Amino acid sequence: MRNHDLVFLKHFSMVIAILVGITLALIALGLYVNSQQEPEPNPVAQAATQQRIRPVGGVYAGSTGAAAQAAAKAAAAQAAAGQVAYDGTLDGSVIYANLCGACHTSGAGGAPKLEKAAWAARIAQGADVMHKHAIEGYQGAAGLMPAKGGNPSLTDEQVIATVDWMVANLK
Repeated sequence: MRNHDLVFLKHFSMVIAILVGITLALIALGLYVNSQQEPEPNPVAQAATQQRIRPVGGVYAGSTGAAAQAAAKAAAAQAAAGQVAYDGTLDGSVIYANLCGACHTSGAGGAPKLEKAAWAARIAQGADVMHKHAIEGYQGAAGLMPAKGGNPSLTDEQVIATVDWMVANLK
């Protein structure tokens, strides 16, 4: 009997060894086949890479640069045309609180605070000039006024109403 047990153990061990060998061969074959395929691009990784290597700004030089700058300005105006800021309100206090106050409260960028002394020279130029500078933007010695306060979705009427509200509320 003892001999039969040894033969069984010998055959059983050989079967286990062969199965382990087949398993290792299949794993190696699977790794080889997988390494031969092109990896699928990861859209998240591609977007992150594009974000990292994108240019920070544009360079506009010469006549082609002027055309590109004009096209970019027209595209921004077109994108903003379908939108109206602050639900189209003509309440200057709402627009001032949400947009204009950021600069005109602190004086950032040379923006005049809501004080009569800071506005005296501007008021002397007339309301039409102030409206024009607020709508189209203005670069003066004291600072910069971006067109429509930097929000192209404001309508001209909203800008005029806000300028008028600011002048009426000078301290």
